[in-house]
Amino acid sequence: MEYKDLKGDIITDKISIYNCDCMELLKQTPDNYYSLSLVDPPYGIGAGMGVGLHSKRKFQKAAKDWDKQTPTAEYWQELFRVSKNQIVCGANYFMEHLYSTKSFVCWVKNNPAPNFAEAEYIWTSFDVNGKIYDSKKQIQHQIMWEGGSIHPTQKPVALYKWILENYANPGDKILDTHLGSMSIAIACHDYGFELTGCELDEEYYKKGIERVKNHVSQQRLFDI
Repeated sequence: MEYKDLKGDIITDKISIYNCDCMELLKQTPDNYYSLSLVDPPYGIGAGMGVGLHSKRKFQKAAKDWDKQTPTAEYWQELFRVSKNQIVCGANYFMEHLYSTKSFVCWVKNNPAPNFAEAEYIWTSFDVNGKIYDSKKQIQHQIMWEGGSIHPTQKPVALYKWILENYANPGDKILDTHLGSMSIAIACHDYGFELTGCELDEEYYKKGIERVKNHVSQQRLFDI
């Protein structure tokens, strides 16, 4: 799929990342083009300055306002139009736009801080029973911020790999409208999935691109 007039980077022949408003990308996308949209939109809770004490200390000097509000109804209409299935992180913030489902994921975070969320609700459109992702049971999750924390709401690569293992099929085309730290790009690369994604903030975009390119180049060295 070629997107016109959008600034982007082709990381590999399967990973394409754009620095743009996701609505620009969505409106150019045909109906049901993507097998799966796996998204982590802004929750509208002011997370641009960090979540948790450590994150606030790191990001408060460069606080951003991207998390002032949640995506519009038009965004959700477009997301459902361009993809056959959807997975939405932090779904409790978007319930007015999602329908009832038996297929959800409870991400048990095992955070040590008492004022930090112990779990997160991930909504899916699949017709399967609900599942639990327990970070304590995942070996890869021990290195939560693979490559260092570059985004206030960065999610671990291990989480995305688990989601792909449980919900994606070989050959699926995957879309992420809010890439953030681009952990999903690393997971998709390692598992051989085709990913198209976008990130509006130029700083996050550049840091994320660097992170993914470093991972890809390191993997190539190990493959030699």
